[in-house]
Amino acid sequence: MFESATRDYKIIYKHLSMESEKETKPPLPPIIDQLKEYAETRFKLLKYEAIEGSTSILASVITDVVVVISMVLCFIFASVTLAYFLADVLHSNWEGFGCVALIYLIIAIIIKLNKSSIEKPLANIFIQKIFKR
Repeated sequence: MFESATRDYKIIYKHLSMESEKETKPPLPPIIDQLKEYAETRFKLLKYEAIEGSTSILASVITDVVVVISMVLCFIFASVTLAYFLADVLHSNWEGFGCVALIYLIIAIIIKLNKSSIEKPLANIFIQKIFKR
């Protein structure tokens, strides 16, 4: 009799302990909620990556524009200085400025003849700058 009572108590205790374990475990969210949370997190991550990429490209473009403007101004002033120097050497303003114009014409012809070999490296540089991380 004591053995059957002890066995019954063990079964009841085991049943109660299993129910208490069920109550203490937090319920897992359904898979749909997890997928929604994952999608929202992924969207935020993509948005932040896009913002980071666009700001780095914008900063790079701004610095490149400033450098190009500075170089163009330096080139213009150097050209005028060379023209006046040649005008002083040749004792004629039009000859000095004409020589500088002739130099630029020769440079333009050389660039025109070698256009394809100049375009490819420039395109590669732009592509690398855009996709640089």
